[in-house]
Amino acid sequence: MTDKAGGTGAEGASAPTGPQRAASTARTAVVWEALRALLTGLGDTSDSPLEIVDVGGGTGGAAVPLAELGHSVTVVDPSPDSLAALERRAAEAGVRVRALQGETRDLADLLPAGHAHAVLVHNVLEYVDDPAAALADAVAVTRPGGAVSLLAANAVAGALHRALSGHVGDAQRLLADPEGRWGAGDPMPRRFTAERLVELVLEAGLIGPEVRGVRVFADLLPGRVFEGDPQARSRLVELEKTAAVHPALSGIATQLHILARRP
Repeated sequence: MTDKAGGTGAEGASAPTGPQRAASTARTAVVWEALRALLTGLGDTSDSPLEIVDVGGGTGGAAVPLAELGHSVTVVDPSPDSLAALERRAAEAGVRVRALQGETRDLADLLPAGHAHAVLVHNVLEYVDDPAAALADAVAVTRPGGAVSLLAANAVAGALHRALSGHVGDAQRLLADPEGRWGAGDPMPRRFTAERLVELVLEAGLIGPEVRGVRVFADLLPGRVFEGDPQARSRLVELEKTAAVHPALSGIATQLHILARRP
């Protein structure tokens, strides 16, 4: 399972090149900016750490940085190998992250109801059998007044990327498919439109959904854009932040990020 905040696990991968680092920074910047603002708003005057649950948190791509900010973070993930890698990553960073093995349906048995100030459900709904039930399970461990951060693959972007790579028929099939897939060979089990994600959020009892587009340009630009230009990364980050809330551009982002509150 992928790490949170839009990144992917680094274990076993070679070190990224300059262009790869630039694109990676841009891909995650929008989500992290939104999360930091959210957590600041959820804090109180007691200076006590926030309780954060990262559902499907993998090897800790989001959990460890959140723990470094002083929050109490729990990762729930079905993979023991990912949880072992998470514990190594946390130890190397000098922080503690609680690791619990389980899936979304196990949340009620693993954590008290209303436990968390914030629950991350990033890159999860694409893979579960029942997205509505999985989101409801996540909401149940969110305390009243808390928030859920949802990140999922965008069906519109999937069609755009297939068309740009020359697979026009795949793009047409993807747009017509209720699950947002272009065929049996599609490695993504499910994609969502922004409208469907908002429906799921509201059906789960959450309010005030804020929708952002993540990776509008970063996944489309060739690596050579970043070569020899030390300012390219910062410019792309600023462009992604602007595009994330642009009414036209956000709809073609690779991923859709929704923040919503539990009343």
